[in-house]
Amino acid sequence: MNQLPVQRASELSIDSAPLTQWLVEGLWSDQAVGILGGEPKCCKSFLALDLAVSVASGAPCLRHFAVQRTGPVLLFPAEDSLVVVRRRLEGICSAACVGFQSLQVEVITTPTLRLDTPTDRERLTNTIQARRPRLLILDPLIRLHRVDENDASQIAALLSYLRQLQRTFQVAVLVVHHARKDASATRPGQALRGSSELHGWGDSNLYMRRRGPQLTLSTEHRAAASQDHIPLQLTQAGSALALSVAAQDSSIPEPGSEPSALQRIQQILAGLDQPVTVQQLRKLCGIRTTTVCSCLAQLLDNGVVTRDSRGYQLNRSLQSPAVSVSPPIGPQGNGNGKQSP
Repeated sequence: MNQLPVQRASELSIDSAPLTQWLVEGLWSDQAVGILGGEPKCCKSFLALDLAVSVASGAPCLRHFAVQRTGPVLLFPAEDSLVVVRRRLEGICSAACVGFQSLQVEVITTPTLRLDTPTDRERLTNTIQARRPRLLILDPLIRLHRVDENDASQIAALLSYLRQLQRTFQVAVLVVHHARKDASATRPGQALRGSSELHGWGDSNLYMRRRGPQLTLSTEHRAAASQDHIPLQLTQAGSALALSVAAQDSSIPEPGSEPSALQRIQQILAGLDQPVTVQQLRKLCGIRTTTVCSCLAQLLDNGVVTRDSRGYQLNRSLQSPAVSVSPPIGPQGNGNGKQSP
């Protein structure tokens, strides 16, 4: 009788390597496929180019997120002129103190690339085989095909091809994609235009949002903790433009803005007179468990909260009930998607 092979769980081999291996720590896992999404004019392309410069050079992305693996980057910018792409890459290199002339970023210069056609799939596959990039950036998705993005079967075939590239050549694939306009009340992944296949496909996803003048970045990973509302700013030095992580006082929300996850947890704890568990705190705050754990780890490190067998509570020995703590913009936890505060 023809059967599938099975093995007892306890007999499966043990791999000593961490479950999450990063390309750019906290932002993109190694050999991950995924979406960089956001509404128009949210600087998605700037972030994609910053990732390109970082992976190609080893310089921290956004001057903050460490690069764990470097290598050549292959980029297809379908909407921006090659002059604009060069100018932006030069500006990011200037901000990152990276030599532009030696930068291992190669730009696909063909005017169109339709990955729903066998001919262009073959051309891209052959190019990747010849160039062997560490990261492939396609910007944006809408210029790569003529299928119906709302049809799950059609978009799944396109995403399956990109996944095949990743597995065949061990290349990370980042696809820039638009979110629906005025979707700020929706979870970022669910705000992407088109089929939900796009959200479920990604191993690492990045989401840009604009709240008034403030740009924010949220991350989402299949096997690591996510981060919400990392503040970014687009800065200019001479003619050079580049994104960077913005400094902010997390204990004082901006007027008219919603409190961050860190602020909400501090506020909830300040109103309680006994310790609470992670799950109780999650229900009180209405945010994801991974985010609660990430914030608690940050607050523990800074002495803002204490922990005992009953759970977590605000450190009452502090002189001031509101302590300024940097938002959790670095990766937390033990690399397997679970936090250990």
